[in-house]
Amino acid sequence: MSEDSIRIEEVDSVEKPPKARIETASETFERKKDYLEGFLAQKPAAPAAGEPDGDLYEAVIAALKEIFDPEIPVNIYDLGLIYNVEINDGHALISMTLTTPHCPVAESMPGEVELRVGAVPGIGDAEVNLVWEPAWTPANMTDEARLELGML
Repeated sequence: MSEDSIRIEEVDSVEKPPKARIETASETFERKKDYLEGFLAQKPAAPAAGEPDGDLYEAVIAALKEIFDPEIPVNIYDLGLIYNVEINDGHALISMTLTTPHCPVAESMPGEVELRVGAVPGIGDAEVNLVWEPAWTPANMTDEARLELGML
């Protein structure tokens, strides 16, 4: 037999395929087991107060949004000067920068941030680390800040 030939096999009978099952109206509308029921009934774990989306964290962010850069009419949070906020056992650690190292408020701004954040109920003390790396750029601003400054 060559490779190009077709093999033919004769059979006496073939099993009939099963017929399609048609559901009646009562079977169709019967409540089926909801496999997601237990999963959907679980409530998501509430974030800890000091974690992002936690109450204390959000209160600190709100306090930061009340501090405005004196040269730019936008709060320091939306301006993108706040790089990181960590809260542990009532201690807030904030990493921030300024628009330039020669900013006129370079000496007073970190102190104001410490005072405002330290005044948030639930925060025992606040510490501000002024960093210059990475350097601030306008790309750090939120869309709200860009809109306020006419950059959108």
